[in-house]
Amino acid sequence: MDCLFCKIIDGDIPSTKVYEDDFVFAFKDIAPIAPFHCLIIPKVHISGADQITAENSEVIGKVFEAAAKIAKQEGIESFRIINNCGDDAGQTVKHIHFHMLAGVKMGWGPESLGKTE
Repeated sequence: MDCLFCKIIDGDIPSTKVYEDDFVFAFKDIAPIAPFHCLIIPKVHISGADQITAENSEVIGKVFEAAAKIAKQEGIESFRIINNCGDDAGQTVKHIHFHMLAGVKMGWGPESLGKTE
């Protein structure tokens, strides 16, 4: 499989690891839009949120368990989790992933993070 995130999990592509357990890998985003911005991904390949099933949904719960652990580890009290599913939603890597953003007061919309594209 030619998946960028699977290669990061396998260590074939370097990343700045934030957290890892048996189910989840988290690393810093290479183009952060907040003072703290990491990607949290399940180690099992699921292409997107539209592919979550009864058979693989447990690992998505592990992602959110990891988010709570990351917040505690990083001293974060408030954070936002974002998932994009599909091309029109902005998903550029077809391996389900969750952006964890923190370190700035967030409103709604791109201008809340200084992005006005």
